[in-house]
Amino acid sequence: MNLHLSGHHLDITPAIREHVLSKLGKVKRHFENVIDVNVILSVEKLKQKAEANVHLSGKTIFVECDDANLYVAIDNLVEKLDRQIIKHKEKNSGRRHDETGQHPAVE
Repeated sequence: MNLHLSGHHLDITPAIREHVLSKLGKVKRHFENVIDVNVILSVEKLKQKAEANVHLSGKTIFVECDDANLYVAIDNLVEKLDRQIIKHKEKNSGRRHDETGQHPAVE
């Protein structure tokens, strides 16, 4: 998994980088086919914003979140991202063929 971390109007400190890496480990644990992750952290007047573009095989997922605290925004971002990746994973596993070579019956 390639991680590109950038900040707009914000310096990326080692503490922020470590927090993002530790939180993105949760996403990696649920879905191993993550190709690339672009995270943009920015500061606007009274809110901190975190955005992520995640490139999976066959799909790109975009998530953004903002809060008054940057660490809370990162935590919320990873929670949203995790839910979307699990949804994508379940959707893909539902399309797989069974052992007869036929699509599973949709109920």
